[in-house]
Amino acid sequence: MNVFDAPGITAVGLLYEVHAALSARFAAQFEEHDLSPVEFEVLTRLARSPNNQLRMTDLAAQTTLSTSGVTRVVDRMERDGLLTRRACPSDRRSSFAVVTDAGLQRLNEVLPGHLRIIEEWFLGQLDPKSLDALLDALRRVRDAVHPCATAGSGSQCGEAEGPAA
Repeated sequence: MNVFDAPGITAVGLLYEVHAALSARFAAQFEEHDLSPVEFEVLTRLARSPNNQLRMTDLAAQTTLSTSGVTRVVDRMERDGLLTRRACPSDRRSSFAVVTDAGLQRLNEVLPGHLRIIEEWFLGQLDPKSLDALLDALRRVRDAVHPCATAGSGSQCGEAEGPAA
């Protein structure tokens, strides 16, 4: 057997191809709303969290950005009025990134088009049983390769409570 025919090479290759194609469609749609893919991810992560907020360190862990990378993104989004920072009452060294009403409004403007892309190019390609199996498999792999992906949601990497992805 040729090494390039191995199921692992094929699976990872397909994952890359799907990610690249969906990311391109998403990026074009986000651009229509003056958001970058990273800004959309930050807004989504915060909107899905209790009180629409996460500690900056948890936000970094969830987005796989460095802490300085998250700081730069949050600075820019704060200047644009999409986020604000709030001091952590239990730790003066820590702060929360919090979605503003303007940030939630921007997210709500983007979501219908985003969901249409997901439905057409992802969910629409899978029956419910296949989707359940795919979600289970992706969560297992995600938890193995990126255990802090749900930081701030009661995982071992965060302290705050919140929903898992």
